[in-house]
Amino acid sequence: MAALFGSRVRRLRTAAGLTQAELGQKTHVVSTRITQIERASGAKPTLELARALDAVLGADSLLVDLWPYVYREAFPDWSRRFMELAERATVVRQYAAHVVPGLLQTEDYAREVLSLDALLDGEDQLEERLTARMGRQERLGSPDRPELWVVLDEAVLRRPIGGRAVMAGQLDQLLTAAAERHITVQVLPFDQGGHEAMGGSLTILTLPDGSEVAYTEGADYGQLSEEPTNVSRYTVIYDRLRAEALPPLMSLDMIRSVMGSNDRDTNVPSRSERHRLAQEQLQQSSRGRLRRGGPRLPRRRPRS
Repeated sequence: MAALFGSRVRRLRTAAGLTQAELGQKTHVVSTRITQIERASGAKPTLELARALDAVLGADSLLVDLWPYVYREAFPDWSRRFMELAERATVVRQYAAHVVPGLLQTEDYAREVLSLDALLDGEDQLEERLTARMGRQERLGSPDRPELWVVLDEAVLRRPIGGRAVMAGQLDQLLTAAAERHITVQVLPFDQGGHEAMGGSLTILTLPDGSEVAYTEGADYGQLSEEPTNVSRYTVIYDRLRAEALPPLMSLDMIRSVMGSNDRDTNVPSRSERHRLAQEQLQQSSRGRLRRGGPRLPRRRPRS
């Protein structure tokens, strides 16, 4: 796909009577970058550059439409089908066991996570994958953005990927994202003990036609399940995780606490306290959605 993209750029550039240097000047990149794109060598084009090339060459969105297929080549074969479906999903439900999900990662955090891949083939591939990951986040701000529900294992908050400064920025990003109406963040605390998804991360996608697929992923593998029986099983597992996690308001408080103290002894409410607050929040929401904000104290009922 990178070779196809490059050949289209070369054909359009030639038809427009532009040299590589002239096209580079109009798109604000050096001429060698245009050479790399046309030869499908070096880092793959960013979405921003694909848009600039499309506009300058009058490609009528051809290059922008090709770009998703180009950037998927920066990822292992087993993840590309999942990424294709994720771009169309109307609802994304994720459980993250080890790191913040890619859709909510800061660029600094994402760079640190991607650089840990033992099979990474140099700095160019790292930049390709980083560009691809950041590009995927643009959909969260688009008109067809999906509903995103994320359950984070407490380990995700406690593991200082990239050091304290990078982690502080990432936790702050989680709080900012959770303020959006279409994004919900929960934390599954350590005191919940074992559960069925401990082996890795889990994502369930709801597609425009109402069908669902499930994707499980570890450090160096991924498996996409489309068979309804298997998907239903993963959906039950996810619903259990969501029920066992802290309610959204308490989850955000825990993230703030970790930001402020970096102390593993953060006070986590007991299971009965979590249940009581969750019931109150459900009663306060007419739509069954838990709104975000500061925690509210339960009202005492007068004794009869």
